[in-house]
Amino acid sequence: MATIFNHFYNDTNAYINPCDIIEKLTAFPEVCITTFSESIIENFIKQNTAKIAANLYSANGAIPVYEIEYAGKRMGLFLSRVGAPACAAGLEEIIALGAKKIIQFGSCGILNQSRADNRLILPSSAVRDEGTSYHYFPKSDEMYADPSSIEIAKQCLERYKIPYVVGKVWTSDAIYRETQEIVEARKAQGCLAVEMECSASLAVAGFRNIPIIQFLYGADNLDSDEWEQRDLMDYGAGFGSTYMSIALECGIAFLENDPLHVVYCTK
Repeated sequence: MATIFNHFYNDTNAYINPCDIIEKLTAFPEVCITTFSESIIENFIKQNTAKIAANLYSANGAIPVYEIEYAGKRMGLFLSRVGAPACAAGLEEIIALGAKKIIQFGSCGILNQSRADNRLILPSSAVRDEGTSYHYFPKSDEMYADPSSIEIAKQCLERYKIPYVVGKVWTSDAIYRETQEIVEARKAQGCLAVEMECSASLAVAGFRNIPIIQFLYGADNLDSDEWEQRDLMDYGAGFGSTYMSIALECGIAFLENDPLHVVYCTK
């Protein structure tokens, strides 16, 4: 695989492009919010007015893309599938539909309790321990987030006095292969948390020149002698309304702030 990743092909025209199978919608929301928790979306839809603007289709079934309204502004809301490849494909299709800005949030495993416990994490970069991002950017250890998007998220969190930390995360394809040796190596590298999609999402957004805000909430804990499951299987439902409120506020800020350019980089 190292040999494959050593060769990056920068041709923007693929055999199958998102626009080949997705028809752009003229009235599609500019800002789209996505999370990996079906229960968070279902609870929000039950309590708020929403209509289906489109559907994302795969062999796994259809994923509705909802149009919602918040503070007088239209936004999109859809479920991202877990794992870098599936998540990236969904982002590609949402962008093809007409989305111009993305807010993505989900759970993570804590690697540094002293810095990240009981705080939201704003990824400044992500270690690329997955395969998808290498098809969008040349090989490197990390994908770096757009500083202007991080700043928008910080301002929203500070306005509502929500504790947060900005730092590096580790994106891994293999949830059941987070061995003690690898975990310790990533902690030494400065990673605050582990998750499965961040670096790939940054790569897709960067390749398509789409601003993306990401934030993570801690679920399980790997910064202990033994794994602590905590509320991993809650899938964020306990604080889902809070996370959605944060995402919606970031969406409003995104609509009011139009970055002149998006800079994603690798090192």
